[in-house]
Amino acid sequence: MTSNGASVLFIGGSGVISAACVHEAVSQGIDVTVLNRGTTDARQLPDAVTRLRADVSDRAALADALGDRHFDAVVNWIAFTPDQVQADIDFFAGRTNQYVFISSASAYQTPATHLPITESTPLKNPYWQYSRDKIACEELLLQAYREQDFPVTIVRPSHTYDETKLPLTGGWTAVARMRAGKPIIITGDGSSLWTLTHSRDFAVGFTGLLDRDEAIGEAFTITSDEAPTWDAIARTIADAAGVDDLKIVHVPADAIAAADAEWGAALLGDKANSSVFDNSKIRGLVPWYRPRTTYRQGAREVIAWFEAHPEAQVVDERLDALMDELAERWAV
Repeated sequence: MTSNGASVLFIGGSGVISAACVHEAVSQGIDVTVLNRGTTDARQLPDAVTRLRADVSDRAALADALGDRHFDAVVNWIAFTPDQVQADIDFFAGRTNQYVFISSASAYQTPATHLPITESTPLKNPYWQYSRDKIACEELLLQAYREQDFPVTIVRPSHTYDETKLPLTGGWTAVARMRAGKPIIITGDGSSLWTLTHSRDFAVGFTGLLDRDEAIGEAFTITSDEAPTWDAIARTIADAAGVDDLKIVHVPADAIAAADAEWGAALLGDKANSSVFDNSKIRGLVPWYRPRTTYRQGAREVIAWFEAHPEAQVVDERLDALMDELAERWAV
């Protein structure tokens, strides 16, 4: 495992994936510093973490917060565009032995011409700007690695969740519809495969890459090996929510995109396509990476969290109405 005593800076650190990685890194004996704006305490971080407050987009404030500190690894969880990445290259060159960029598995060829998807699968997503921006960030970082020896490692997560996140569009809106006896909307015919990874499992593979010379200049996919169909995912959530009579209406992704461009882009650029991944590369470097959380277990944890947090049981009224319209139009 990662050697104890490594110093790692997490920029962000309070999100679904990043908070789990903070906890795992601390448990591994890594000296973790978290820098963010301090605007959310939704996920509590360990007491052992050093907390710094700054807006990473304010480079003067960032410089003041970090001073002359050098880190074995820097992970930016909130870099999404090439200008943000270029600013990091300029700022962290010489300040770290490893810069970890969080990309996305949606950057892979969409739809993929063959499965499983590996790190050698081409990067191409003509449907989703988010993914194209991630690809451009990767290209910029690899150029900096080749020309400036900038020590980048690229990580590509797919759908990673914790107890606060549901995979169905609308989140709790879908569960509320299930419980009300209303149909939920599933794209296509519901048979496409979708990989779901719990953040605590992801964190084990991720922390194994920190402070590793072998990871420099490389890209790694980190996902679970469980890839149920979307219909099966919906049934698993329904079971966890105590719904016996689940109603599903299948709607083509193009029809959803015509009704709601943002929802459609996320489907066409990601969720409407089967996504199954080969994790051989991460296991080659981090052989103890073995995801243990099944989605059946994960769904139960998610529903239990929402039951304990009624304030989070928010129904998106606009989306709910749109789902009614789609269901009426496409019901068989």
